[in-house]
Amino acid sequence: AQITMSPRIPLGTDRLSELQALVQVAERGNLSAAARQLGVSPSAVSKLMTRLETRLGVQLLHRSTRQVQLTPEGWRLYEQGQRVLADLDELERSVATAAEPRGTVRITASTSTGHMLLVPLVPRLLAEYPGLSLDLRFTDEVVDLADAGIDIAVRWGQLPASDLIARRLGQTRQAIVAAPAYLAAHGCPQQPDELQAHIRLGWNYRRAIPAWPFQVDGRRVEVDIGDVVRVNDGDVMRQLAIAGAGLARLSVYHAWHDLAAGRLVPVLEAFNTGELEPIHAVYLRRPDRLPARTRAVLDFLQAHVDLRRAERALPTSPHEWQDAAHLSNA
Repeated sequence: AQITMSPRIPLGTDRLSELQALVQVAERGNLSAAARQLGVSPSAVSKLMTRLETRLGVQLLHRSTRQVQLTPEGWRLYEQGQRVLADLDELERSVATAAEPRGTVRITASTSTGHMLLVPLVPRLLAEYPGLSLDLRFTDEVVDLADAGIDIAVRWGQLPASDLIARRLGQTRQAIVAAPAYLAAHGCPQQPDELQAHIRLGWNYRRAIPAWPFQVDGRRVEVDIGDVVRVNDGDVMRQLAIAGAGLARLSVYHAWHDLAAGRLVPVLEAFNTGELEPIHAVYLRRPDRLPARTRAVLDFLQAHVDLRRAERALPTSPHEWQDAAHLSNA
């Protein structure tokens, strides 16, 4: 018999599902096994086969209680259908992987993170993906990605439960720091309980921790931040500490260059808990549904954000800090 095709097939006809079902029936030998492979019921596979035979006007299967055999027309359609499905898979793979990322990617981060982590990477990112454009929004407020139309947010700290998907970019230690001028004027605390006599710069945003943690004789001790000066901007906090306004608890990553240059010095490092604060790139869509442009930026950030030096304990001698300063400028 001759397989005849209508020159106009209704748009709603699911030809791909019919062809996939036929291929599985041919390879599995019965409807039940084909249904298991496709994740549907045997009756659904039977309906697909009946619909395909009706549309083509030929019998494709010899059905029995135990097995199903293909007619010559069924074998012909199976052999050519295999190639069609393989070609379709290859076409989709080639389009997905070969398309150059293009379009605008909207990224938000805190002001200090934007300046210190993202801005230095922008030239390299644009050189690697010339079809991209970036919309960078730096704020210390937590932005609702859906409402603001944001593709990626870079966020520090433990993430609360949400619908966001996260990629870890790295992690950093925290350190109590102060300017040499402040310590010269007010003295350097030797124990955490001596902090009560000092100005402790704090945060005023919602997720800020209310106290500084320390490890004293094997137990965790917390010291209230105080309320003399509180800010919501990481770079302002760093500048206040450099200016000698008080002591601050900063991420080692943000304070690294100031520590290496001597503008800030660590305080109470012997009591540092050593806890590491993670940094993530978060986004809304499922990984398999990300636009190529967003996936490209996420992959780039994960490959090029380097926080390794901020994970380690701080140098303790002038010689070690000289070596650290050299490496940080390299």
